[in-house]
Amino acid sequence: MALEQQIQKDIMEAMKTHDTVRLNAVRAIKSEILLAKTSSTEHELEDSDVMKLIQKLVKQRKESAEMYVQAGRQELADNELAEAKFMESYLPKALSEDEVRNMLKQIIAEVGASSPKDMGKVMGAATKRLAGQADGRTISTIVKELLS
Repeated sequence: MALEQQIQKDIMEAMKTHDTVRLNAVRAIKSEILLAKTSSTEHELEDSDVMKLIQKLVKQRKESAEMYVQAGRQELADNELAEAKFMESYLPKALSEDEVRNMLKQIIAEVGASSPKDMGKVMGAATKRLAGQADGRTISTIVKELLS
């Protein structure tokens, strides 16, 4: 089943069970999908495109939660984190830092990078290969460390 169809099915299920957190999370994903469809010339999105949208939404939720904590609004932060956790269930399993480090060592060897000047080449290959499995900040930090 395509990811977009699964999301639509989960909206119906969340409505039936009256699970508001889950419903809000899935509706946000659906809204993002519809925006992406209307803003591009292609009307069909691949699962990889949908995963990128979900990653963006998860990142937004986590950043919002941090701001709410700083403002002393823990109940709002908890809600954002609960939505983010549900959204993450659509994403592939994230790699551990050691797994990311090993993959990046392979990519560095393949690209032939030897200094921090080659970071752009490594990041280009790494973000494509590790899409959905590691966040860009983690990849960037490890690449800097390995190239210096």
